[in-house]
Amino acid sequence: MKTLILMAFMLLSAVTFAQTEGYKVGDVVKDFSLKNVNNKTVSLADYKDAKGYIVVFTCNTCPVAKAYQDRVSALNATYAAKGYPILAINPNDAGAVPDESFEKMQALASEKKFNFPYLLDPDHVVTKQFGATRTPHVFVLNKTDKGNVVEYIGAIDNDPEEANSARTEYVKNAVNELAAGKKPAIASTKAVGCGIKWKKG
Repeated sequence: MKTLILMAFMLLSAVTFAQTEGYKVGDVVKDFSLKNVNNKTVSLADYKDAKGYIVVFTCNTCPVAKAYQDRVSALNATYAAKGYPILAINPNDAGAVPDESFEKMQALASEKKFNFPYLLDPDHVVTKQFGATRTPHVFVLNKTDKGNVVEYIGAIDNDPEEANSARTEYVKNAVNELAAGKKPAIASTKAVGCGIKWKKG
């Protein structure tokens, strides 16, 4: 059943339009301040020693996002110590999907023992700035003299079901290349997941 659900969402994502607005690779990201599940606000500037960031738009309910939760935690466990922490942002409107409420976010973060901020973007302001369209949708940033530059946009890997040991791990590869002083060989891929649930009106 899990496989069928994931396949259905992958097929849905295949017919959606490509990202046309928001940040592109090479753009400098504007800082933001969003509420974390611990009720404290978090911004990029809080991470004084960061070399970059892995910004993941994700949520509570999407089967694809849920399939990646442990991999997102693993990314943070590996790369936060190397200067590339995870910042997860929930872009979904709880009015459209009640299980995306802040309280449900807090419960999920506690249950899954998230080792990274899980931030609420209630009015989609940051989501629209980035141009995120899916959950999950990842933006890898590199801190430079110009600011935080987008170096990779897209999927975490090419294996939503975690069934292929030979998967291509796009985010890991991008961060490893940045840490080595190189540009990511693959700078963009198609994000696969559920469409963002936008606030109506």
